[in-house]
Amino acid sequence: MTQTAVPFLFMRGGTSKGPYFNRKDLPQDRERLSEVLISVLGSGSSTNIDGLGGGNAVTTKVAMLSPSSRPDADLDYFFAQVSVEDRMVDYAPTCGNILVGVGPAAIEMGIVPARDGITPVRIHSVNTGSLVEARVQTPGGVVTYDGDEEIAGVPGTAAPIALNFLDVVGSRTGRLLPTGSARDLIQGLEVSCVDVAMPMVIARAADFGVTGSEKPQELDANRDLMNRIEAVRLEAATRMGLGDATRSVVPKFGLIAPAREGGDFAVRYFMPWNCHPSLAVTGSQCLAACALIPGTVAEGLVPAFPHSPALVRIEHPAGIMDVTVTFSRDDTGFAFHAAGLIRTARLIARGVVMVPNTILMKSSLPGADTLQPSETST
Repeated sequence: MTQTAVPFLFMRGGTSKGPYFNRKDLPQDRERLSEVLISVLGSGSSTNIDGLGGGNAVTTKVAMLSPSSRPDADLDYFFAQVSVEDRMVDYAPTCGNILVGVGPAAIEMGIVPARDGITPVRIHSVNTGSLVEARVQTPGGVVTYDGDEEIAGVPGTAAPIALNFLDVVGSRTGRLLPTGSARDLIQGLEVSCVDVAMPMVIARAADFGVTGSEKPQELDANRDLMNRIEAVRLEAATRMGLGDATRSVVPKFGLIAPAREGGDFAVRYFMPWNCHPSLAVTGSQCLAACALIPGTVAEGLVPAFPHSPALVRIEHPAGIMDVTVTFSRDDTGFAFHAAGLIRTARLIARGVVMVPNTILMKSSLPGADTLQPSETST
């Protein structure tokens, strides 16, 4: 088998990890790009044994970076969610955890020049059109990953990366409340359909017959629950203007419950066909918005947040995620302005990943005809 070498970084971003590529090193054609990413991650096997994936949706994610096409951004971030088993790639969502590694990766790749001290990187999320500013620790003009910041779901500590999310309202639907209501009744169950950073369908765990404190594996094994969630999600997707979501991970689904560990409320976040081991960064913003919007399913379940900015503490299976939200609420309604989080990332490996030439012909890679013999294998 003849293969072609494609350069990449392998990084942990927040509580996810995956390969980060320079967009120019990959096919521009979407169909061929999907085939390449499926091969790279080993999609089509529950173990992803023939690729870099880890047999879980949080380890089959891909970031593709390029200089920005927008004057107000430094960098374009194009995200792909590769299915573990179904040989499918979804370009509809973005991922806030993988985004945590985008700033450091861009500096490591030389797309964004580093400053001495802290390097601000303004990131345009291609999938959603939103803008995020990341502040990366770069003492001496070099990315550092060592630090004292802890995040739930990741062992040890690392350098903090501050994220400020802008323009996240209506990320896919163009509306804070895509159905026009703070609550909807779908198949006899109350839900709130909210679009902040990630379109979500949010319901109370008790209404689905669970406590919201179960381990993710317990919920995944509860097929009646998962089938009920999917039925509600699909109908909600249509009402939100997202069309048939049968093969799309958007919208995501969340079950909220009273806090038990010192947070403001607890959540079990679905990706959507299994439960997240912790919590997505994008989902955390949408859930925080739901907690703040009058009349949603969170009303009466979460404490009141009378002042902006508000620190919303969300319990998830691995711990607590803090989201700082600036908002306004008056007689004219509620407005979500921005969300801020502190996360961490780490460069795990750098090198090349081998792609079979039956999938990727050399001519589809810019400059591939100049590859040296050491860059191919048989």
